[in-house]
Amino acid sequence: MLCQNCGKNTATTHVKTIINGELKEYSLCADCAQKMGYGSLFSGLGWNIGNLLGGFFGDTPAASLNTVRCPGCGSSFEDIAQSGKVGCAECYHTFYDKLLPSIQRIHGNTKHCGKQPSGAALQVKPAEQLQVKPETELERKRRLLKEAIEVQNFEEAAKLRDEIREMEGGKQ
Repeated sequence: MLCQNCGKNTATTHVKTIINGELKEYSLCADCAQKMGYGSLFSGLGWNIGNLLGGFFGDTPAASLNTVRCPGCGSSFEDIAQSGKVGCAECYHTFYDKLLPSIQRIHGNTKHCGKQPSGAALQVKPAEQLQVKPETELERKRRLLKEAIEVQNFEEAAKLRDEIREMEGGKQ
């Protein structure tokens, strides 16, 4: 199949786009695909991730000789604004005043609150509030029988076994 754009080369890239619910398919050669921006995984999306995140930091001012740099990684605020990525943890301290409005805009808050438990986690009660069902005589004897067997006190176990059978109504 030939490229649908130039009509000269063999098509090696197949592109599907859905715009406003309308599906369009193209078969392109490598050169035309590169020219149309389908050269990498993210280029076909129509936007650059660094530019998208960098846009949250406002316009990038012109570089000057007195640019403040992070002592940890050497990034300037302009570098952070262009890439959309903070260089290191020290950048947050160095550029605190400049980053704070951007963080507020992106996250809606400037303090980390952590996750809030939901559902069953909210219903956990302290041990003293748990209602423990009282042990019946039959349950108590079964527990004692189990303990007697574990310590190999078979005489006591036989006696408890007989008492349990009697309580259950003579079942064998």
